[in-house]
Amino acid sequence: MAAHPHLPDALAWQVFRGSDAVRQGLLTPYQLRSSAWVRLRHDIYADARLDRDHALACRAAALQLPAGAAVAGPSAAYLHGVEHAADFDQAVHVLVPAPAGLRSQRGLQVHTVAPESLARLTVKGTPPHTDAARAAWESAVWLEPVRSVCIVDALLGRGLTTRAALAEVAAANDDRPGGRRARWVFDLADPAAQSPTESQLRVRLVLAGLPRPVTHHPVRLPGGPVLHPGLAWPEHHVAVEFDGQRLYPLAGAGWRVLHVSSRRLHQDFPTVVREIRTALFDGGRRR
Repeated sequence: MAAHPHLPDALAWQVFRGSDAVRQGLLTPYQLRSSAWVRLRHDIYADARLDRDHALACRAAALQLPAGAAVAGPSAAYLHGVEHAADFDQAVHVLVPAPAGLRSQRGLQVHTVAPESLARLTVKGTPPHTDAARAAWESAVWLEPVRSVCIVDALLGRGLTTRAALAEVAAANDDRPGGRRARWVFDLADPAAQSPTESQLRVRLVLAGLPRPVTHHPVRLPGGPVLHPGLAWPEHHVAVEFDGQRLYPLAGAGWRVLHVSSRRLHQDFPTVVREIRTALFDGGRRR
């Protein structure tokens, strides 16, 4: 039989150690097993009414971190407001002062840094996390390129960091492992990107060897209207139409318009690359 829910005010909407709640007399071990609580990690529970998002995962991970540690990388980007940076089920990335005494484990990816450096990188918050520029650098170094560029696009596009701040953090860490990779990611990032899907397509096309497209290039049509295709190669008059866009007038103005849906991006990407490559080549021959 399920335990009858018991909801002490002190634990409402909280993440807590089960052993602490039992020791303080707020719950019994039997009550802790009720549907009112969800077990997130060993000995770490939360009010079951809380959203199951990455912020909740970060709060749970923070309870087992040593003093001076901070959430970092994609997890910090999530806490800065980039919701697609990480999901509830993905590992929480953290920086801990060396020597750490804490190892990576299921749901937790541990990175070490000198204690004096960590103090300068951390911003106040619950839990503490690295600033947006540093989160961008960490994401660029720790993650595969498509995911990291999507995160940096969003950090720039939402004004959470700037090109100047990224250049500064890249210069400060140029001699560290991953420094060259971070600069490459920062160069490929584009604050004009309007969705993670758009960012993914742009990066994957570049990785496939195609020329880098221009994001939301303005195209003025005869009669005055201006369209902004998500991705375009203006010199070839080739544009990509995403789901929800309507770029039919571009075709009448001499542009080659290719439609790329989310399904095609994820399930038929080689065909997408061939179509765009052909369109660029044909456009070059015609012009």
